[in-house]
Amino acid sequence: MNRQLSFALLLLLSGMTLALQQSETPARTEASEEAADERSVSVIRVEGTIGPTVYNYITRGLGLAQQRGDEALVIELDTPGGLLNSTQEIVQVMLGSSFPIIVYVSPDGANAGSAGTFITLAAHIAAMAPATNIGAASPVQMGGGEMDTVSRRKIFNFSESFIESIAERRGRNSEWAISAVRDGDAITATEALQIEVIDLIAEDLDDLLRQIDGWEIDDQTLATAGASINRIDRNLAERFFSFILRPEVMLILTMVAIYGIVGELTSPGAIIPGIAGVIALILLLYGVAAMPINVAGFILIAIALGLFVIEAFTPTYGVLLTGGAVSFFLGALMLFQDMPEEMQLSIYWLIPATILTVLFFAWIISYGIRAQYGEHRSGLEAAIGKEAKVVDEIGPDGGRVLFSGEYWNAESSDIIPEGAVCEIVSFRGLKVIVKAKNPSKPKGELS
Repeated sequence: MNRQLSFALLLLLSGMTLALQQSETPARTEASEEAADERSVSVIRVEGTIGPTVYNYITRGLGLAQQRGDEALVIELDTPGGLLNSTQEIVQVMLGSSFPIIVYVSPDGANAGSAGTFITLAAHIAAMAPATNIGAASPVQMGGGEMDTVSRRKIFNFSESFIESIAERRGRNSEWAISAVRDGDAITATEALQIEVIDLIAEDLDDLLRQIDGWEIDDQTLATAGASINRIDRNLAERFFSFILRPEVMLILTMVAIYGIVGELTSPGAIIPGIAGVIALILLLYGVAAMPINVAGFILIAIALGLFVIEAFTPTYGVLLTGGAVSFFLGALMLFQDMPEEMQLSIYWLIPATILTVLFFAWIISYGIRAQYGEHRSGLEAAIGKEAKVVDEIGPDGGRVLFSGEYWNAESSDIIPEGAVCEIVSFRGLKVIVKAKNPSKPKGELS
């Protein structure tokens, strides 16, 4: 009996244990599926030239990805190049980060040129889409403008050592990296994979996440397969300041600042031109602080303004105006010459801007000359030369005239009878000095 009871209890315990195991299995599966669903990757897209706003965008994206606890930050890259200073700052952030950063040159046909080469090599994982390119990282393209022999050698030596250190830090082909700077070499995605410049080629973002699943980055194993994607777009400030830092926009801001301030000075109280000019000047100063603007260009533009102003006060029949036009054109041309080629100002912007500026100041100059030498349009001076009707006979002892509906005490060296028409000569206090209008000649006088 005891044996039967013990056996029954054993069967009951075994059944309960099996039931518990079966009930826990779905829960564990559900928990693992929930953990898989919680995996995420942040993605930012960097297009166009590399500048200060791109640096802010990448650092903000990296911070958000870390706060969310994402598996990694993916930078979708397509750039022809950019500023060397901004590139250095971005690379320093990437090399100093233990959080996985993946650079993916995409979509098909994209390019990681110049500054983009440095950024791609600095990533923990470098990937490219088919039919993309990387390279041509010589400093001439990154710095823009002409360099003398000494400066050129210094910049090349620095850039070569900089990109070599990046490649060695990430275990990539340092020899090719140096040639990308020294010789401007550029290669396709297939060639880059073959010579170990990049880690993989991915058809799209999902393919990229599948391929890197299980990779170890700084003792962290990536679990990216099936992870959700958190896209981080540029915020309003980044979009606005990225727009402001375009060379053609900075040229427009320069013109608005000039026109607005000059317009306010020539027409005090207009308010709107002055406000527009001051705002444009502030935005321009921000751009000058953020970008490598050529100081000589600003000096030439200042000289042009000086010539325009001198022309307004001492007319030289267009000589100074022409000199100002040449100075303005050369200044605007030099203003952005220290930028990469893709960020330099087009001639199609320079010529219309110069013509518009010359026409503006020509109008200001002609307006000023007319104001100086034209007739008075207000005040008592506007009445000089006008006609008045004699109300009481006028002589050296006085009289009265009527003009503009007002009676004035008048005086004249001539005797002007009542009812006659006289001409106003000047004003003395509250008395008007007049003369006879077309006085007749004394009898007997020969013509």
